Amino acid sequence: MAVITKDTNVKEDSDLNPDKILIVYLSRTNNTKAIAEIIQRNVGGELVAIELEKPYPENYQATVQQVVNENETGYLPPLKTKIDSIQNYDVIFVGFPTWGMKMPPPIKTFLHLDDLKGKTIIPFNTNAGYGVGSGFQTVKELCPDSKVLEGFEIKGGIERDRVYFVIKDEKAKEAESKVKSWLQKIKVVKGVKTQQ
Repeated sequence: MAVITKDTNVKEDSDLNPDKILIVYLSRTNNTKAIAEIIQRNVGGELVAIELEKPYPENYQATVQQVVNENETGYLPPLKTKIDSIQNYDVIFVGFPTWGMKMPPPIKTFLHLDDLKGKTIIPFNTNAGYGVGSGFQTVKELCPDSKVLEGFEIKGGIERDRVYFVIKDEKAKEAESKVKSWLQKIKVVKGVKTQQ
């Protein structure tokens, strides 16, 4: 199990390797995508957008109703996104918006599809200001054999009120600063050692 640490006794060859970092995200209004890109700028890694085989409706209310139905029935929508080399990654950032105070079903699909045993999972979230809901707890439940680190959340847009992409200009600078502080707090920054 990977443990992120600043231990100076760790061998030089155990640096956090950007080639072993995967950043996956689901983003409807590009706020979660913006946070994923900030993370990538600070830790490296491969950036992958989660896409569905059958995308959600453009209409916000129709999407809300579909997601409510999926959550009630436990339906996991099939993904168009395929990651063939998941075993090559040690650290996986998982980004998603809060929908109905829950994790979106496509992220549940992703976490069910791949064997994440022994990997370090790091959730991040954008929301309308009400918080992450049960999303981070769901990550822990769906990844019982992984090391799940403290997640990051930030207020993004409020699609219901037609406030879409907001992580730009001054808000982007603020988000960059908050993400950097979080990455330092959880000790996942370039140059920090990892220990197996």
